[in-house]
Amino acid sequence: MFHVQRPQEAAFYRPVNSPNPQNIPARTVLNLEADAKAAFAADVHAISLRSLNKRFGSHEILRDVSLSVSTGTIFGIIGRSGAGKTTLIRIASLLEKADSGDVFYGGEPVSGARGQALLDARRRAGFVFQNFNLFASRTVFGNVAFPLEAAGWTKSDIEKRVGELLDLVGLTDKVDRPANRLSGGERQRVAIARALANHPKILFCDEATSALDPETTRSILDLIQSLSRRFGLTVLMVTHQMEVVRRICDEVAILSAGSIVESGTVDSVFANPKSEMGRRIVGEVSHD
Repeated sequence: MFHVQRPQEAAFYRPVNSPNPQNIPARTVLNLEADAKAAFAADVHAISLRSLNKRFGSHEILRDVSLSVSTGTIFGIIGRSGAGKTTLIRIASLLEKADSGDVFYGGEPVSGARGQALLDARRRAGFVFQNFNLFASRTVFGNVAFPLEAAGWTKSDIEKRVGELLDLVGLTDKVDRPANRLSGGERQRVAIARALANHPKILFCDEATSALDPETTRSILDLIQSLSRRFGLTVLMVTHQMEVVRRICDEVAILSAGSIVESGTVDSVFANPKSEMGRRIVGEVSHD
């Protein structure tokens, strides 16, 4: 089933105040490699979250959550349903606001941004939603082109960029196919291409494989990993599946009842979990 974008989700694709396409540099996907090298040399965290708190009514969703994600890292946040994972990633991606705390991209504060500054900050990131959130009435080309149209790109630049992106995700032969005629894995590949449209440096993934079968899950995870390694993309993904974390993540944090109870490299957490929740999650995977 296809879902209509909620207002917060559509915020990634709202047009800028000035649609002048000349404001957009002529770049190709390979330019991301130079960006990544510069960021590594500067040794700056791509994402930093400091003391985030969030409540819905009397229910505390996040409690004093802090973490930092190094540039080019694939960072996983794992936890059971209701742990606060989706709320955390939506705040990190500026789709929601925390009650208190700060979000930084590349060392720059972005959580207090407004207007054009907020739009610019959002374009530094791409978001892959759990249920794809494609437009059923558009083709593959139309879905990937949408954020570029919203940003005021010219028709010729859009055609070039969409072609690059569909080649990256292996869907050049599906360019004119309606979104409602795609398989689940193909839909998620379109969603990934759309998320990368504006040359983001950060990719947020909210349970990006939970609706897919195991074989398709592996192919999508391999795609995300290859894109991260090739272009230096920083990836922050939330999941309830330890197998997802074990397959592609460099580091992981375990979220339980709105708090991070453990974090570290995947190898260290998997080999020697220190929290009760960590032992339970790793124990289940080891048993399987």
